Amino acid sequence: MSKNVNRKILLASRPNGMPDASNFEIIESRIPEISEGEVLIRTLYLSVDPYMRGRMSDAKSYAKPYEVGEPFIGGMVGEIVESKNPRFQKGQYVEGRLEWAEYNVSDGSTIRKVNPELAPITTALHVLGMPGLTAYFGLMFIGQPKEGETVVVSGASGAVGTIVGQIAKLKGCRVVGIAGADDKCSFLTEELGFDAAINYKTVENLRKALKEACPSGVDVYFDNVGGKVSDAVMTLINFQSRTAICGQISQYNLEKPEIGPRVAGQLLTTSSLMKGFIVSDYADHNKEGLIQLSQWVKEGKIQYRENIVEGFENTVEAFLGLFRGDNIGKQLVKVAEE
Repeated sequence: MSKNVNRKILLASRPNGMPDASNFEIIESRIPEISEGEVLIRTLYLSVDPYMRGRMSDAKSYAKPYEVGEPFIGGMVGEIVESKNPRFQKGQYVEGRLEWAEYNVSDGSTIRKVNPELAPITTALHVLGMPGLTAYFGLMFIGQPKEGETVVVSGASGAVGTIVGQIAKLKGCRVVGIAGADDKCSFLTEELGFDAAINYKTVENLRKALKEACPSGVDVYFDNVGGKVSDAVMTLINFQSRTAICGQISQYNLEKPEIGPRVAGQLLTTSSLMKGFIVSDYADHNKEGLIQLSQWVKEGKIQYRENIVEGFENTVEAFLGLFRGDNIGKQLVKVAEE
């Protein structure tokens, strides 16, 4: 392949149910030239995230849908290889939301510098980036955990869930994680310090298992998955509990939404709060969140795990693996060497 070729991934068609490779297309073009005020970025790592499935649909949501025939937009970390912008120099690392491509052009408004001396540059795509901030804001601003309370996290072994649970432990809470594999549950309890973890795929009675793991009920629920898992958790919420709805990954690939229990009565009788959110709701607090997360990482109080797939051509497979539950921690694609 010519050194002047830039590959990018387009949305070829909108999926019905679970996406497959036919919904994606890899095209080649020339590496773009930059104008005054712009930088050329060579992608080193791409982030694949569950929320991107929603953008493949044209249904109304909090994020604008991807257009058929247009590139996917997602988190990336890259190196500036050419700059005509005084704020950025060649050789600097940056993070931003740009095209799934080997090279991107930016005017600098959608990227931020990444300091490789603070932490590995990949952390800008998880614990020190959007997933870490999502965990921090959802737990601290909505969940408001107090010492001695019980916090339940679904999707607990993912990039957001792992951080939520560890912050809750730092706040003195009992933390129970829900995940879909035994090795994920072991990771949560043995490496991250969760008090208990439940494999929802193998347990005979999820509500019973939750009740045993949460003998004092549930004070805070951080919901990443929705569906039957959340139905079970909601039966155990305490008076004035708080539920932060971050994601509904169990529902993203359904052609028709599931009909589940109505929880309004449960919320009413327990005087409880349920609030959906996205990370940009708290953008004014980004600096505060990153400073605190960086401090915890530096002190070794927050651990993380990365699942890295090698090769730009394997980006689609890495993305689809999210919905099979292939990853523990943050799913990344390594596009090029640093």
